[in-house]
Amino acid sequence: MRRIPPLAAVRVFEAAARHENFTAAAAELGMTQAAVSYQIKLLEERLAVPLFSREKKRVLLTEAGRRLAPQVTGAFDTLDTAFAAVRADDNALLTISTSNTFANAWLAWRLGSFQVAHPEMAVRLLTSDVFADFVTDGVDVAIRAGLGGWPDLAEHKVIGIDFTPMCSPGFLRRYGPFAPADLLRLPLISRHDIWWPVWLREAGVDVPEGGPPPGVRLDSQAHEGHAAIAGQGIAMLTPFFWRNDLAEGKLVQPFTQVSTRGHAYWLVYPEGRRNVPKVKRFREWLLAELARGAPSPV
Repeated sequence: MRRIPPLAAVRVFEAAARHENFTAAAAELGMTQAAVSYQIKLLEERLAVPLFSREKKRVLLTEAGRRLAPQVTGAFDTLDTAFAAVRADDNALLTISTSNTFANAWLAWRLGSFQVAHPEMAVRLLTSDVFADFVTDGVDVAIRAGLGGWPDLAEHKVIGIDFTPMCSPGFLRRYGPFAPADLLRLPLISRHDIWWPVWLREAGVDVPEGGPPPGVRLDSQAHEGHAAIAGQGIAMLTPFFWRNDLAEGKLVQPFTQVSTRGHAYWLVYPEGRRNVPKVKRFREWLLAELARGAPSPV
């Protein structure tokens, strides 16, 4: 078991010994001179050895103080070096967590521009539909889907999540034109998706009760959208992610109705890391990129 005196007192001694002046030490540490004198007194009582001699308006290190001072300064230098190395490692790597859909449909297409703008920083992208833990997973920032309101996290709304059926032009030529009620008999991608009954009921369709009918079931909107582009059926998609494919004629939106359940994508990170430089840089880049609405590379 280490028998180290209170570190607050040791820290005050190190500064006072370097300056051999309690006033200068107080200014460096943001303390009053009286507080410095009190901490030195505590340390001397703990060691049962005087560390400074008081002569008129000045203080001088005693012999014991002179022996102790360089070792304490060296120990603080070692600590400073250790923590600086950790800070440097932390600043050199930005770890982002997001869903498979947001990564594949938007972020992965653009993340290279952030890397180019900040070549001193490595970027690691973790994709999972399970919320990352900021402590155990080593994540710096996350882009989450939901209603917001996560405790102890700063939040910035990225985009609202809305949805509408989409398919390929070839699929529309083969099966269309069709009304919303016709969707119940057409090949749908991921019929189990809870967005299907929401959209259909808002379109005035009487959706039968019971479990989802058989069909192709995919695990993310990114995969569903690509299956729709390939003509495999009609997918329920968020227009924001697929606006380039709509503009290029790879997808069509048969209906004007777009529904929402109030969910959104949010940029989140621990409140205490709001001003960490790498977090600030990514936040500024992401919000600017979304505002610019840059098209995806072809």
